[in-house]
Amino acid sequence: MSMDFRTELQIVSWGNQINHADRIALMGSCFTEHITGFLRNHKFRVLENPHGILFNPVSIANAINDYRHAKHYQTHQLFQHQDLWYSWHHHGRFASVDAELSLEEINTSIKNAHQFLQQSQWVVITLGSAWVYYLKQQQFAAARGTIVANCHKVPATAFGHRLLSVDETVAALQQAVSDLKALQPGVQIIFTISPVRHAREGLVENNRSKAVLHVALNQLLQQIPDCHYFPAYELVIDDLRDYRFYAEDMVHPNYQATRYVWDKFRQVCIAPEAYASMDEAYKIISATKHKAMFPASPAHQQFLQQTIARAKALQEQYAWLEFEREIEILTAQVNT
Repeated sequence: MSMDFRTELQIVSWGNQINHADRIALMGSCFTEHITGFLRNHKFRVLENPHGILFNPVSIANAINDYRHAKHYQTHQLFQHQDLWYSWHHHGRFASVDAELSLEEINTSIKNAHQFLQQSQWVVITLGSAWVYYLKQQQFAAARGTIVANCHKVPATAFGHRLLSVDETVAALQQAVSDLKALQPGVQIIFTISPVRHAREGLVENNRSKAVLHVALNQLLQQIPDCHYFPAYELVIDDLRDYRFYAEDMVHPNYQATRYVWDKFRQVCIAPEAYASMDEAYKIISATKHKAMFPASPAHQQFLQQTIARAKALQEQYAWLEFEREIEILTAQVNT
């Protein structure tokens, strides 16, 4: 009699699935970047975190509201700290020594998100934490009580810290869905909860936070159609359930874990008829990253020529695929 040493999570598809021609916007915690990376490597048309990485539901909902209304940020909405200009509603990747440069990047990203979401068939939202940080008093170009998306290394004394209630979380997510539907009425929304442990809050506090997110999503999914849940959290925490699937910090899932989640995402969320074109696209993209030991060898030169031909043929076969960049990279390696 064989023994089972793990509990494999069986996920039932909700029927409607992603096609290769679809546009997919992804936003939320750092785990979002892993799924986006896999989608990009299979040549899906994606938009990733237009505000940068966001963890809590309120900040995510605020960002989506910005996209709905194509909000235009102005200088008075930024603040300066340690020679850099920041926005309380954006990740630190928008910081700059030049306020105008920071504003340009913020507003361009919002404009692009507004346009992309109007054409998107899918939005994937990954919730990281129900803990929020808020300003204890009016300062740094923001009102007292403002929930911030990032603390930007401002001293901890400037912030209060609390756990969102289930009702607050549901309200934020309802607003996010409403704004997305206003931009694209037919959009399908996939919610996930990040398996990354927010250990800085404490393990008990992290579990309470994830519990709030789970209960809030359960309520939301019962109320609103076209919303789905993909169990990324359960796949890592309950299915893999082993520290060998974590990075050295014992907090972030490693490549094996994220690849496992991607494989499940592919099986459940992506239509089987997309597999042929996305797998062929993956081979072409992988070829551009290949470092040949003997690049001038006839065999490698033939490989380059064949890959360029495959890319052009695939581009002609599927109107939504664009391989100009990959063809340029491969062409530059021919006879070099």
